[in-house]
Amino acid sequence: MPTFQFIDARPIAGALGAEIYGADLSTDLDEAVIAEIRAALDEHLVVFFRDQDIQPKHQLAFAKHFGEVVEYPMVKGLEECPEIVPVLKLAHERVNFGGLWHSDTAYLETPPSGAILVARELPPFGGDTLFANMYLAYETLSDGMKAMLDELIGINSSAKARVTQTREDRMKSDAKVDVDTVLIGEHPVIRTNPDTGRKSLYVNYGHTVRFKGMSEAESAPVLNFLFQHLCRPEFTCCFKWRPGSIAFWDNRVTQHNPVNDYHGYKRLMHRVTIAGDKPQ
Repeated sequence: MPTFQFIDARPIAGALGAEIYGADLSTDLDEAVIAEIRAALDEHLVVFFRDQDIQPKHQLAFAKHFGEVVEYPMVKGLEECPEIVPVLKLAHERVNFGGLWHSDTAYLETPPSGAILVARELPPFGGDTLFANMYLAYETLSDGMKAMLDELIGINSSAKARVTQTREDRMKSDAKVDVDTVLIGEHPVIRTNPDTGRKSLYVNYGHTVRFKGMSEAESAPVLNFLFQHLCRPEFTCCFKWRPGSIAFWDNRVTQHNPVNDYHGYKRLMHRVTIAGDKPQ
C-alpha cells in the first residue's frame, strides 16, 4: 500500500474504495498531490472526496490532470460545459439513469478509463452508489472458468433492453443521437491492465449481450453466472452521498450501480468522463 505525504486515504471497505482528505479540488492542485491521488486510485480503484465546493470549471480542470475529457455519446451535456453530463432523476420519475450494475459505455471501441461524479442535488435519504472490484471478480473464478473465458470476446451493445430503459427519460429531453442508434463494442471478456499485468473481468449486465461467435441463447448461461458473481457483497463497497461529495472511479476495473430507492425526490449529479484505450 502506498504512503502519502500530501493526502490522507482512508479505506471504506475491504474490497475497494477510500475517502481522500487533504485535497481542495477547487484549487489548482500541485502535480505532487495529483500523483498521490492517482496512486490512491490505482490502489483503491474508486476514491471519494467530502465537503468539496466546486464549480463545473473546477471539475473539468481536475479531470484533465488524468487524461483527455470526452463527451458522453448518448445524452447532451451542460450548455456551458458539454463535457459534463447531468445524471438526473426527477421527483416524478420511477427509473434512475444507469440504475443497474455496469461499466460505463462498454459499447464504445475505446471505453473511458474513468469518471468523476459530483453531487449537486440529493434526496433526503437513499441514492447511495455501489461499486464492485473486477480484479476480485476475476481472481475468485475457478481455473477452468478462467481458461474458458480467456479467449472469449464480449459483444457489448448500447441497445440492450434493460439499460435503454434507464435512459428513456433523459433521451426524451436531451438525446444527442436518434433513439434507434445502436453502438457495438467488441472487447476481451478478460482484460489485462497494461501497467500492472493484472487481469480483471470485463463483462457487464448493462451492455454485454453475448460472446463473439455464439448466439445470445448459447452465451446466456455463462453470462448470467458472471453477472451474479461479479457483484457478490464481498467484492463491493457502498458510498453514501452528502452535499459536497465527489466520486472518482477507474472504469476499467470497477463496475457501479446507483441504488434507486428515493422515489418522490430529485437527485442531480454531474459526471465527467476521461478517455481510455482499447481493452486488451
